[in-house]
Amino acid sequence: MAATDKALREHLLYVLKGGGAHLYFDAAIKNLPATLRGKRPKGATHSPWEILEHMRIAQWDILEFSRDPQHVSPEWPGGYWPKKPAPTTGAAWNQSVRVFHADLESMCALVASESTDLFAKIPHGDGQTVLREALLVADHNAYHLGELVLVRRLLRTWE
Repeated sequence: MAATDKALREHLLYVLKGGGAHLYFDAAIKNLPATLRGKRPKGATHSPWEILEHMRIAQWDILEFSRDPQHVSPEWPGGYWPKKPAPTTGAAWNQSVRVFHADLESMCALVASESTDLFAKIPHGDGQTVLREALLVADHNAYHLGELVLVRRLLRTWE
């Protein structure tokens, strides 16, 4: 593997995992009281649960699009947001967090694999590359993690 290819992959992995100016996912959800996960504070459109689920669904969709030619994306925009502002149980929250982590790790594995041509057009797409999709995941996650911090501040639960 060329040094530039290796450096690009390392940089992508760093950004995907929250490095640099990005916030780490676990820091954004740490110590969020279960009683506030479904609350929409005044001035906010979404609850922490809605943001988490949106991030999970969008990341899953981007990952699956990147690796599965048979993947069908959810309907936009309704399929990318949960139906209710609160998780049904604490287990639902925990499951969403676990799946988010697993899908992020899968995207990182795709990026890290030397067999992945980061610049090749995805055959079933319309010009997208794995590089573009990885940057999209990093960008989308960073945006919504910032939103989650703002919601937590409005809920007075951000340290």
